[in-house]
Parts: sequence; C-alpha cells; structure tokens
Amino acid sequence: MPRLAPPGAGLPAPERLIARILFALGRRTTDRAGSDARFCEHREAVRRWVAGLDDASAARRVLIARPRGLEDSSRYWSVWMTLDHLRIVHHEIARIIGELGKGTVPAGQASTAAVKPAAEAGREVVAAYERSCDVVLAAAAAVPELRTSVRFPHPWFGPLDAAGWHRLAAGHMGIHRVQLKRIIAGLGRTVR
Repeated sequence: MPRLAPPGAGLPAPERLIARILFALGRRTTDRAGSDARFCEHREAVRRWVAGLDDASAARRVLIARPRGLEDSSRYWSVWMTLDHLRIVHHEIARIIGELGKGTVPAGQASTAAVKPAAEAGREVVAAYERSCDVVLAAAAAVPELRTSVRFPHPWFGPLDAAGWHRLAAGHMGIHRVQLKRIIAGLGRTVR
C-alpha cells in the first residue's frame, strides 16, 4: 500500500487558491443548463469507459499521478471505488441542493474525508452510480431558483448557494473523469 496523505488533507495551498478562483469564475459564467450539460458529458464518458471493463480489472486499485483537484489520498483507487465515491457525493450534493432550495441550511458539515469509497465496491456500484447521477439532476431541476439566499459551506470553496453546489457537481465529475482515465490507462487500456 503506498503512503498517501490522510483523507481530508485537502489540496496544496497554491492549488486550492487557483481552484477557488477558477470555480468562482465558472460559477459566474455557467448557468443551470451549462452545469447540467457538463455533468451529463462527464457522465456519458464514464458510462462508456466502465462498460468495457471486466470485473477483475475494475476492482484493481491503480496508483496514479495526482490530477489537479484530487486529494492525494484518492490516488490509489479502483474504478469501482471511484464510482462509489461519486455515488456518495452525488447523494450529498442532491440533499444539499434540495435543502437550500427550500430555504433551509442543511444539517452537518461537508467533509472530503467523510465521502471516501468502500474498498470492496463491486459491479453493483454501476447502477447505484447511475441512479445517483439522476438524483443530482432531479434535485437541481426541482429548485426553481438555484441562486438561493441561504448557503452551505464547502470545505475548499466556502459558503455556496444551490447554484454553486450544482456547478460543483459538474466540476467534481470532471476531476474524477480524469482520475478514471488514468486508472484505466494504468490497467493497460485506452479510453476516448
């Protein structure tokens, strides 16, 4: 097992600053339809890539070079673990969007350490991941105005309204799309 930073350690300070700037810019330039489109684009790529994998390959952990935006502790995952993480995060984002859309601040706090996947995740996670994608899209669609007056803090990006969390869902998928591409390449396969 490689030595990695502990879950929740975050990003290096300079990278976190740049991520905050880019995320703020993305929030100003991307509307609901744009966030949905980006989310669905990443979802479709992940769907194609995973469909071509056998169970043994998808269950194998691969140590990858850390993509920008990914915590060090997440560099040694399998395809199944990555989908499990996305499933967990999607349900949390959907819950947060729904609560903010009702004018309520969600209970608890967002934590990157609390959304790590199960190491034993298997093929069953594919259907659960797909359902979680639908849950995010439905949660956002159910809120007429995503620019809510109430906010809920993200550990790296600070207080976000429902539009911010919706945009985060798309960006988060993009980071893990890169992660999955590197994992699959580490399995000796190519993806497009």
